[in-house]
Amino acid sequence: MRIRLIMLISALLLCFAIAPVGAGKRRGAPAPAPAAPQSGSFVLVMHGGAGSYTDATPERLEPARAAITKALEAGRDILARGGSSLDAVEAAQRVMEDSGVFDAGRGAYYTRDGVPEMDAAIMDGRTLAAGAVASVQHIAHPISLARMVMERTKHVLLVGPGAEEFAKSQGIALVSPYYFFNERRWKSFQEKQAAEEKPKAGGEPPNEIYGTTGALALDKAGNLAAATTTGGTTYKMPGRVGDSPLIGAGTYANNESCAVSGTGVGEYFIRNVVAADICARVKYLHVSLEQAANDVVMKELVEQHGEGGVIALDRAGHVATPFNTHGMMHGVVRSDGNITIETFKP
Repeated sequence: MRIRLIMLISALLLCFAIAPVGAGKRRGAPAPAPAAPQSGSFVLVMHGGAGSYTDATPERLEPARAAITKALEAGRDILARGGSSLDAVEAAQRVMEDSGVFDAGRGAYYTRDGVPEMDAAIMDGRTLAAGAVASVQHIAHPISLARMVMERTKHVLLVGPGAEEFAKSQGIALVSPYYFFNERRWKSFQEKQAAEEKPKAGGEPPNEIYGTTGALALDKAGNLAAATTTGGTTYKMPGRVGDSPLIGAGTYANNESCAVSGTGVGEYFIRNVVAADICARVKYLHVSLEQAANDVVMKELVEQHGEGGVIALDRAGHVATPFNTHGMMHGVVRSDGNITIETFKP
């Protein structure tokens, strides 16, 4: 009798051990990845910088809208042909670097020494491979050099002269700093130099537009990619590196959660590892992309007086574009080919 009782108790314990928990998730269970998009669909989302657009005239906004439209078209054409998300974000960002309108490439801000220094990063959400460059002065397309770092070296980040030596080894011709001459940026530099303005708390003068550019893509295969390219902040100290080339701070992509590119006062994005934090909230807290992005940008950064915004994209094609500044130029194009661009909150 005792043996039968022991066997019965053991069987009951075994049933409890293997029984499903039910509708609720087990504590500590991994979050499922966002659902893959429907076959044949794609998304490309871009930003051209957050900040104060109070003084932005139509004469200034229209060239920016034209440039971001051209960039979205370049990425869209690649995705529509079945191209990769990596190819799409790189191509879109090269357009932004060439435009001279945004704080990237030929529109990069000048340092206090009067020479543009540029940063860029790119990341593959499928493999988590990433590449970045920082403080380069003679590279026409920093985003393409960042991709070369990712694909042709064992490293993630190369800076300054080392990055430019690597560029030469890859057949990239270095350009003169005069290649980046931008009359509007130079005038702004001269005004700040003459006034010897001191940065406000947080490191930036008032009425700043952080013209960093970012691109995120979801391709037909369901893979995410992120890319960010920038000239940093206006009148920055030589050698200053912001969040854009730092994986997890201003740039991040992971197929299991989302892709993010940031714009704003980079020091706050670095301290809060903003891009990776948003993706971690999606993955581990099981919250929506919109909630994760809003909680970081509209709560945590606001509490610290950290100005800026992000674009975020998940594998289901959901897009979030929160910003705590007056405006942030951003655009989206999907499989239907229609481009939408917004600067201000509805």
